[in-house]
Parts: sequence; structure tokens; C-alpha cells
Amino acid sequence: MSELVTGEAVVLGLRPARLASRGLAVAVDVAVAWVSYIAISLMSVSATSSMDSAAVAAVSVASFLLVQVGIPIVVETLSQGRSLGKVICGLRVVREDGGPIRFRHALVRGAMGAIEIVLTMGVVAAIASLVSARGRRLGDVFAGTLVIRERMPVARAGTALPPPPPWLVAELGGLDLSRVPDGWWLTVRQYLARRGQLDPQAGGAMAGRLAEDLRGFTGVPGPAGVHPAAYLAAVVGERQARESQRAFGVSGVAGASGVAGVAGV
Repeated sequence: MSELVTGEAVVLGLRPARLASRGLAVAVDVAVAWVSYIAISLMSVSATSSMDSAAVAAVSVASFLLVQVGIPIVVETLSQGRSLGKVICGLRVVREDGGPIRFRHALVRGAMGAIEIVLTMGVVAAIASLVSARGRRLGDVFAGTLVIRERMPVARAGTALPPPPPWLVAELGGLDLSRVPDGWWLTVRQYLARRGQLDPQAGGAMAGRLAEDLRGFTGVPGPAGVHPAAYLAAVVGERQARESQRAFGVSGVAGASGVAGVAGV
């Protein structure tokens, strides 16, 4: 099972969605889209009765693209990766590092979906999902996303990290994380997820190297007296808190302060 790690560095144990559940979600979304398209087409008949055939064809194509491509992109963007079919099936689209998707991710998935789902009746998407180890279609590969099952948490035991001191939480609020690449975040989350399985000496050395990498990105050294792994977990929590604030308008101060105290995985 491929595990995902939240910004709080907690292993969720959510399984990547496979072909059956994704197929059902897509079937629901496609059915809703076609019903909407037919309804719009019927309503536009009277509105386009006085137009020539070329204008009618243009309106028909525009309506098709709006319903099959435009609306799904908007829905996935505003709902943070959950269409009606995914809500029913308990699925969600997330970035590869476990974070919420943005417009650019939904745009790439929607554009590719028009080809591999709508135009090919889902054949290309089905083949790609079967070949992929994590059930990803081509749109997911190009967008850097993954569809997960939200309703299958699996409890995992781990080694608890000491919680960061309050003064560290306050300092993290002013840390500039804009230059930290996505690949580094993914590496840190994978390290935190497997920290309990590593040799203590090797794990400590890895945490030190990651903390030093962070210093190169931010120009701020790790605080003295704080375990590098706890510092990394707190920084990841701060980043997730900021993303939650931007995406959902939820304050993340508590998330940053309590991140290292939850399962250190």
C-alpha cells in the first residue's frame, strides 16, 4: 500500500484509488455532464433557431466543451479535488506530495481528460490506470497528482517526536519557505513517514542533512537544542498550516505546534 503523509507528517494510510472506484466516480461525473449537456442543448434550440448552421454548430461545440471540460476544471479547483462522483465514492485528487491541488493541476487533468476519457470513451484512461502502480491516468501523470481514497484510514504505530517549544512555533511563522522546492517537501515527508523504521544513527544523519538543505533554501539555520527531525516536522506543519489558511481560510497555528507530537511515523 502506498502511504500518503499530510503536512502534519501523519501517515494517513489512505490507499490510492484503483480502477474500479475511479471508474465508478468517472461514470457518475460523465452521466451528470451528459445530462447537463442535453439539457443545455434543448434550451439552446429555440435560442439558435434563427442562426445559420455554422453558428448553431459553434454554439453546440462551445456547450460541449463547457460542460465536459470547463465545468469539471472549475469544480475540482473550488472543491480541492472532489467532484460529485468522487464525493460519492469517497475519493479526492491531491498532489503527489499529499497537498491540495490548485487550478493548474485541475486544468491539466481536465484537458487530458477530454482526450483520454471523453473522446476515447475512457479506454486510454483505463489502460493507463491499469499500467500505473498507483492507478494514475495520463492526466494525473502530467499534472503531478494522485487520486486517493479518503475513507480508508489505517492506524500505524510510530515513534513520537518531541513537540516543538512555543518559541520555535513563533519563529516558524516568519520563515520564508518560498524558495523550498516541492521535491524537498516530498523527501522530508517520506523520511518522517519511515523514521521509526530507520537505524537511529542513520535516521539522525539524514535529518541533519535535510535540515542543512533547508538552511540553504531559507538562509536560516536550525535552532540549537531542537532535534532535527522535530524541527523538520514543525516546518512541514507550518507549511501545511499556511496552505490550509490559503485554501480553506482555517488558521493553522495549532497544526504547526502539535505536528511533532503526533505519530512521528
